[in-house]
Amino acid sequence: MKNVLRLTSSIFEEGSVSSMLMQELLSAFVSAGESFQIVERNFRESPVPHLDAAWLQALMTPEADRSDEQQAKVDYSDSLIAEVQQADTLVIALPMYNFSLPSMLKAWVDHIARAGVTFKYTESGPVGLLQDKKVYLVAAMGGVHDSAASDFLRPYMKLIMSFVGLTDVEFITADGLNMGPERREQGIEQARQQIANTVVGDESQTIHRKDAA
Repeated sequence: MKNVLRLTSSIFEEGSVSSMLMQELLSAFVSAGESFQIVERNFRESPVPHLDAAWLQALMTPEADRSDEQQAKVDYSDSLIAEVQQADTLVIALPMYNFSLPSMLKAWVDHIARAGVTFKYTESGPVGLLQDKKVYLVAAMGGVHDSAASDFLRPYMKLIMSFVGLTDVEFITADGLNMGPERREQGIEQARQQIANTVVGDESQTIHRKDAA
């Protein structure tokens, strides 16, 4: 059984396209015979605190010298890292807000990107320590955006995932969602086709690996 970490980063309770498509992706894998256990972290229901000077000080203070308040901060950050370490697959709902990612998703990144734990510095540069995991990033965008021109969401997420060692990243994208009903449906259908192709592709790889064994 796979362990799946599911991250819901939309601020909306209802009507979130990224959350809807993330659920459709997981349901498609279930329909294809996949079995997994989900750990869910919903940022709307359980906000992720942004790092501040006090939080960084707690992380840098030796364990024996920490106050109870500092230890509580470290324990929280450690719990977020542990969820990633224990997951075989990450599925992240990724709405675009003002050309980039939701602030609480950025806060989550700041908690899990920790030197010596999820990455390390070497003479040849940083090396990610989170490996052998699949990441699905389900993006929802109101407009149509080119990478690095007006899209700072997907390039950043690809970079930061790679930075901590997660290089097997696949995007599923619904765009044009605020460009009228017809274009919205086109964007959602585009993402649904990507989901179908993704599930079929993963099934083929599984069969190939079994045959090779």
